[in-house]
Amino acid sequence: MVYLRRHPMSTEFQSSIQKELSSENKSLSAKYSALVVGEKGLWKLLRFEFVNLLFSWVPGALGLALRKVFYPCLFRKVGKGVVFGRNITLRHPHKIVLGTSCVIDDNVVLDAKGEKNDGLRLGENVYIGRNTILSCKEGSISIGDHTNISANCSLLSETEITLGRYCFLAGHCYLVAGGNHSFDDVSRPIMFQPSVSKGGIRISDDVWLGAGVIVLDGAAIGQGTVVGAGAVVTGPLPEYAVAVGSRRLVIRDRRDKN
Repeated sequence: MVYLRRHPMSTEFQSSIQKELSSENKSLSAKYSALVVGEKGLWKLLRFEFVNLLFSWVPGALGLALRKVFYPCLFRKVGKGVVFGRNITLRHPHKIVLGTSCVIDDNVVLDAKGEKNDGLRLGENVYIGRNTILSCKEGSISIGDHTNISANCSLLSETEITLGRYCFLAGHCYLVAGGNHSFDDVSRPIMFQPSVSKGGIRISDDVWLGAGVIVLDGAAIGQGTVVGAGAVVTGPLPEYAVAVGSRRLVIRDRRDKN
């Protein structure tokens, strides 16, 4: 039997959220501002709170009109004709660029949080479906023109996620760039072992991902490729391929060094 040793929280492997929340030198308002607003200054905090409090929940055409007027002041850049749905969650919106005629549906999360990342960039005529999460966990996300991301998808980036133009992601797709951990030391909790990156995710133009597709760090999908529902993509796929089926599970004992 292997016993895990107790380990104090290591700042080396803490996320930015954990570091901010565990800081003893900041007030609660300063921690909130750093995590959510991302910009220093009382005016920027008040502006963020004012816009969200008054306009994020308003239904119907009135809500769409109000958000069209007031939301752009929170972002780095917003093109003409952008549509903002209700109850959108924003994190560090000053690092988010939205191209002309983008549509952000209800309950979407746009999270550009990170200390050194490039944030979140959407091209023109991009559609982000209801309940979808775009989260820059210290990484960046770039989405090309005319790409459509359906409801309930999750794009999580600790390094880089790049989607080309005219891509279509069906519902419940899951893309994660980074987020891998070494787990060789069985006496140490996995969360305290070093993160390992394979270079992010790159998806070329005109790619269709079926419902429930999982794309993992290091994947590169060529132009015109179709990936069938429920597939798991872990590496490169050539141009104009049709990839279907799921991978077989290979089970081994972590303690076996052979």
